[in-house]
Amino acid sequence: MKIWKKVLLQLAVLVVILAAALLGINQYVVSSAQGEVLCTVSDKANTISKTDLDRLAQKDADCILVLGALVRKDGSPSYMLQDRLDVGIKLYKAGAAPKLLLSGDHGQVRYDEVNVMKEYALEQGVPKKDIFLDHAGFSTYDSIYRAKAVFQVEKMIVVTQGYHQYRALYGCEKMGIDAWGAAADQTTYRGQKMRDLREIAARDKDFVKWMVRPEPTYLGDAIPISGSGIKSQD
Repeated sequence: MKIWKKVLLQLAVLVVILAAALLGINQYVVSSAQGEVLCTVSDKANTISKTDLDRLAQKDADCILVLGALVRKDGSPSYMLQDRLDVGIKLYKAGAAPKLLLSGDHGQVRYDEVNVMKEYALEQGVPKKDIFLDHAGFSTYDSIYRAKAVFQVEKMIVVTQGYHQYRALYGCEKMGIDAWGAAADQTTYRGQKMRDLREIAARDKDFVKWMVRPEPTYLGDAIPISGSGIKSQD
């Protein structure tokens, strides 16, 4: 009986050590990127102050990366994705960067985040030549890796929700991309508490992934962000 108690105590100590390590990694990822989130959009009018717009415009970014999210069965963007698109398009129209890079999941014929994002941007008046599509942005890791390796981005503004910004910007740092965040938080999203918990695990996972640095699911030929986006839409 005493042996089992000793084993259980050792296991409990290991669990505490592991939990502390994972929470420490999570905090490291957050703190490393916290200062690079330069604006937060928190109302449905997509209000961005002139000060924030000027700060982002002064970075001379190559593009605005809008990270994909759920598309509904009817082919419309979810609230989360629409909020990201609205902020990205507003920044583009304000001159914060000359191109939009729309990165999402298009791994199945019946599920296509990327072309839904493109159509939304076109409807809002963004010229087709300024829209770049990353059809293989199956994860945050893949989107960031491909931004540099395929689209040859050196500097960019990342648009996603605030809780997701830290992991995305941490990945940019590891990939050698100068990046700044614009947080799209115009809505209180259902299930956000559970999403926040999952994000802790996702930060830990990507921390390890950036240490190992495997290639993303797909790479492919270079499509420089400095050119026309039409090639990426074929």
